[in-house]
Amino acid sequence: MSAFAIVLIVLGVVTLLVLCLSIRIVRQATAVVVERLGKYRKTLETGIHIILPFFDRTSKPISLKEIVADFKPQPVITKDNVTMQIDTVVYFQITDAKLFSYGVDEPIKAIENLTATTLRNIVGELELDETLTSREIVNTKMRVILDEATDPWGIKINRVELKNILPPKDIQEAMEKQMRAERERREQILRAEGEKKSSILVAEGEKQAQILRAEADKQAKIMEAEAKKSALIALAEGESQAINMINSANPNPAYITLQGFEALKKLADGQATKLIVPSEIQNVLGLFSSISETMKKDSKEDK
Repeated sequence: MSAFAIVLIVLGVVTLLVLCLSIRIVRQATAVVVERLGKYRKTLETGIHIILPFFDRTSKPISLKEIVADFKPQPVITKDNVTMQIDTVVYFQITDAKLFSYGVDEPIKAIENLTATTLRNIVGELELDETLTSREIVNTKMRVILDEATDPWGIKINRVELKNILPPKDIQEAMEKQMRAERERREQILRAEGEKKSSILVAEGEKQAQILRAEADKQAKIMEAEAKKSALIALAEGESQAINMINSANPNPAYITLQGFEALKKLADGQATKLIVPSEIQNVLGLFSSISETMKKDSKEDK
């Protein structure tokens, strides 16, 4: 093989190597920072890019996806001098690869330290009870402060969460006792309210029963009075019709006298020891005597 052919082969290999070094492929949701002779040149985004080999140097791919950083618990002192252990979770995203590369050394560690100091400042202004019940307020304040502080680093803080708040053991025991006492108090209140409502319902039931009984008695008396009234009216109407019928029949004096005698007979059947007989009744007795004599005379004539 001639020297010329060897040179051509070498040049081809070098050209191929240069082409390979000149092509850089950037994956989705990543960015690459390019430096030319040690100076920032540009930021490569998703796609295929051509760079100058041996002059341009590219950084490691920088992820543009949201990153979750779970930091270890930090000792924090509240306003009422209670030391607690609080660990936080920070959700952040790199928005500028250039600022992220040149803004701060070890950005994750910087965010962790900034989170710890911010948390101490915020919780130091709150008492224990406020810290336990104001997580949302603490999260919002921390997010605003951290986002403003990390903006020059090309980092966007999306959310900050207090993962765990661990008071001292004696404080936890006191809080458990307080919660137990509060639950017992609520239970007693609920039981008392239930008994009160039960007594009210029983009293209301008895009241309604008495009202219903009174209404029933009233209706019974009204119905009894109506029945008596109807009976008396029917009796009076019957007597009235009987009298009208007798009057319309034009009875003779003998019939009237017999009816008076029947009335006297019923009167004599009573328990009275004295009877006052009107003069009209004496005439009735005379009439009966004359009738008796007439009947005797008729019987003799028949014989």
